[in-house]
Amino acid sequence: MNDLNEKQKSVVEILYNKYKSDTVTRTQINNLVADKTIPNPNWLKTDEYKVSRGLYKLPLNNTETKTQKVDTQKTESKAAYIVSSLTDNVVPNKDKDFVSFGNFSDVKNVITSKKFYPVFITGLSGNGKTLAVTQACAVAKREMIRVNITIETDEDDLLGGYRLRNGETVWQNGPVIEAMERGAVLLLDEIDLASNKIMCLQPILEGSGIYVKKINKFVQPKHGFNVIATANTKGQGSDDGKFIGTNVLNEAFLERFPITFEQQYPAAKTEQKIVATKLKSAGKSDEKFATNLVTWADVIRKTYKDGGVDEIISTRRLVHIAEAYSIFKNKMKAIEVCTNRFDDDTKTSFVDLYTKVDAGVSADQILQDKKAAEEAEILSEQKSNDSEEDEDTFEV
Repeated sequence: MNDLNEKQKSVVEILYNKYKSDTVTRTQINNLVADKTIPNPNWLKTDEYKVSRGLYKLPLNNTETKTQKVDTQKTESKAAYIVSSLTDNVVPNKDKDFVSFGNFSDVKNVITSKKFYPVFITGLSGNGKTLAVTQACAVAKREMIRVNITIETDEDDLLGGYRLRNGETVWQNGPVIEAMERGAVLLLDEIDLASNKIMCLQPILEGSGIYVKKINKFVQPKHGFNVIATANTKGQGSDDGKFIGTNVLNEAFLERFPITFEQQYPAAKTEQKIVATKLKSAGKSDEKFATNLVTWADVIRKTYKDGGVDEIISTRRLVHIAEAYSIFKNKMKAIEVCTNRFDDDTKTSFVDLYTKVDAGVSADQILQDKKAAEEAEILSEQKSNDSEEDEDTFEV
């Protein structure tokens, strides 16, 4: 690297003494510029010193700082600590097609309060749990960091770990530490897929800080930090096998969430508005199609609840169909390609059901016809069994 002049060395020394790291982010630099602590070091924010997007390495070899260690052996063995690996604003964008329903206003109130009050949201897949949290943060202009949990998620994924960057071992914060230090909302998505390794979050869910033993540092959460978890179950596993991979979560872990919201699919009127809004946004405004789709989904959900089918049409899938319609310009093709994920019998019955709805048959009539067909089938089986009993008696 080029030799620095005295002013540049002074800037490097101030940055190093302030952040105790040989790498700094663009945000950290700009904060000191805004405070008029240093002049704007455009020379530093160049490719010559760039490590990654928004992250720059201080040319310490050209500067003797007041806090540099004399013992080079200790210095080499100590990994640099990256204060923040996120350099951009992480406030979610507003979805212009979003229609609020269910627990949205309650979730928004918790997020807006900036109080530490962990929330657990449970409900069937595709009913807007994650979207509600994201849009609540967008409305409240709160930063949000989302972590998708899997069975493999462990302490290293959540809290952070040592990483090799440009031939140097550095510590990189995990999403949990990032959220704590930024005072952001931490969204733990699909929390019921986690193993017992998620228990490393116990002290964090109590609202206190956490001691990160690998770097010998105690991290205190900034005001505004909160944890919201979403799941398809209540952390007790899936008895019906519908959500394969979900686990029974530790009771002590679940007890750290003061409140649980049970998210249901939206009411028919609200869901119709959601689908109609998406159709309009996609350039295929069609109120009747939106109404038919919601009626169709309602019949399937009632049949699912009664044990008549093993699959369900979610609000998310209705939105997928609306988007597919805008691409393929054909309603039935949109429905078919969006139900291809189901087995052949289920897909065929779903498509056939929609043709009845589209033909003007009401949901009540469809359900009545289905019930009558089931009763007739039961009666037929009873008669068949009675006939077999009579034959057995005659033979005796």
